[in-house]
Amino acid sequence: MDPRTRDHPVGGQYPAISDHGLIGDLQSAALVSTDATIDWFCAPRFDSPSLFASLLDRQAGGYFQIAPTAHVLRSQQFYFPGSACLVTRFITERGVAEVVDFMPVERPRVVSANRRIVRAARCVRGRVPFALQCEPRFDYGRQRHWASISGEGAMFEAPGQLMALHGTGDGDVTAGGGIRLGFTLDAGEARAFVLETTPTGNPRAVSASEGIRLFEDTVRFWRTWLDGSTYRGRWRETVSRSAMALKLLTYAPTGALVAAPTAALPEQLGGPRNWDYRYTWVRDASFSVDALARVGYVDEARDFLTWLGDRVSEQVGGASGPLKIMYRVDGSSDLKEELLEHFEGYMGSSPVRIGNGAADQLQLDIYGEAVDALARADDLDPMGHDGWRKLLSILDWLTENWDQPDEGVWETRGGRRPFTYGRVMSWVAMDRAIRMAERRGRPGPIGQWMRARDAIYDQIMTTCWDAGLRAFTQQPATDVLDAANLLMPVVGLVAPKDPRWLSTLDAIGRELVTDSLVFRYNPSASPDGLPGSEGTFSLCSFFYVYSLTAAGRLEEARFAFEKMSTYANHVGLYSEEIDPNGVPLGNFPQAFTHLALIQAATALDAALDHAGHGLADSLARLGMPTASSVPPPVPAASATG
Repeated sequence: MDPRTRDHPVGGQYPAISDHGLIGDLQSAALVSTDATIDWFCAPRFDSPSLFASLLDRQAGGYFQIAPTAHVLRSQQFYFPGSACLVTRFITERGVAEVVDFMPVERPRVVSANRRIVRAARCVRGRVPFALQCEPRFDYGRQRHWASISGEGAMFEAPGQLMALHGTGDGDVTAGGGIRLGFTLDAGEARAFVLETTPTGNPRAVSASEGIRLFEDTVRFWRTWLDGSTYRGRWRETVSRSAMALKLLTYAPTGALVAAPTAALPEQLGGPRNWDYRYTWVRDASFSVDALARVGYVDEARDFLTWLGDRVSEQVGGASGPLKIMYRVDGSSDLKEELLEHFEGYMGSSPVRIGNGAADQLQLDIYGEAVDALARADDLDPMGHDGWRKLLSILDWLTENWDQPDEGVWETRGGRRPFTYGRVMSWVAMDRAIRMAERRGRPGPIGQWMRARDAIYDQIMTTCWDAGLRAFTQQPATDVLDAANLLMPVVGLVAPKDPRWLSTLDAIGRELVTDSLVFRYNPSASPDGLPGSEGTFSLCSFFYVYSLTAAGRLEEARFAFEKMSTYANHVGLYSEEIDPNGVPLGNFPQAFTHLALIQAATALDAALDHAGHGLADSLARLGMPTASSVPPPVPAASATG
């Protein structure tokens, strides 16, 4: 059977990856589909085992749905304005109904094992029957559990773990160890339920006043946070939603930002490129410092920098260097990769991986991204002596090792190579270290850093430049292009209007860009050690917008940015990749894409505000007709012939 036709656990096919909204409480998050099913939720942290994972296996994964049983004519989903409270609205033959989902945010910086999800069903018009079915599966469905009706709700028990569902006192236990409940609401009526992952007492009733209070408190939290934004540009709603997505993906107790809240969602349907993204990449989170600071969220940037400073102080990378490329949200580095062989995978895409074997790779670019982030922090709050000494030891290692091959920014599994982007970011590390030392009068081998910086620059300009192609390539002695190089002018290695860069930008546009969508590289021309192919990378599309902006090609940049907005889902969230048919794939939502969106939007806004560009030239580049390209009209014949 074609995996795309397999039934979802609550009827129908697997939902599209993009058919989800995100809720969270800054320690974990859940995905809610447009049929009001929670089909992904891990607790108590982002990187904890799942309780609901029917997105990866319709039978064994577990889910929690509240939805009308009357025939649904259509459903729509949106965020309650200015918040992360999600509303799924159903138009049925019996009336109009809503399911409201959110996770209360209380003392987010305090580590807690108890996650709460509040779900409220409401009848807006008519008289609507509902069905609730909660089918948890502990530890990715690997642990047996028992369910029981207790007081005003249900209790779910697995070895060493309890979970309660409050408000379902008249429900029934299902054969799979879940709870089922049917109820009917008239117009104006509502019923609330609260799921607790570590309850302190027996299940209880949930009053309407309690549900309203929790909702109002949660909306107030998010609106207060949004008020801190300083962005007032052309894409305010888009940028605000991206900033909120980043906040939702932040583990508040440490300030760590996860790459995505999901694991094993495929980069190609039926393919093996299925990775676990519930961790903090040094690279991704370092970019968050710039993106969040651009729109006024300096506290979030500082929180991450504290987390990064702790990793610099620990220096446990070993054979892969002083730093790991990724960590768990608490800063630990045990990310052993394993397969969930009992899960079929999203639409039959296997293997289903948890953990991440790339954690021990050597990726030289992370040193540039980390030092660049620390340099930005040093401008705001100068680094102390102990932190500087730790940074010196990292730079000593990089000075000796920048020229070795690595697995690269895209975490290839086909062996180490001398990737250009790794050299670019090693140059950044040396450049920023020199500036930090000179600006503050700090001790350090500045002469040695300068020699390394200049040697890296010379290598890039000679061995990584292809004179025939007139472009900087993925690595020396190849004609393969790489979208990571779009950051070369952004980090200051080349001037954005340097002829070498402009010809590189044109080459990338010809070979890697299709309708604003950008491929990372061509796997067939540069094998990455994995079978199958992948879609375009949403992150790279915003890198492309940023590079077009820096080059002064503003009409192209704006057109590309607006086209990218059509690939966001119904609530403004982006997946990791887009397949050839425009279908979002990969882990969702991806933090790095939203970071790049904020950087591109703010840069483009500033450029447009000060633009003096030529419209006709820009339209010509876009292949659009201009006055000079349209032939003059044929004169009409005279009346006398």
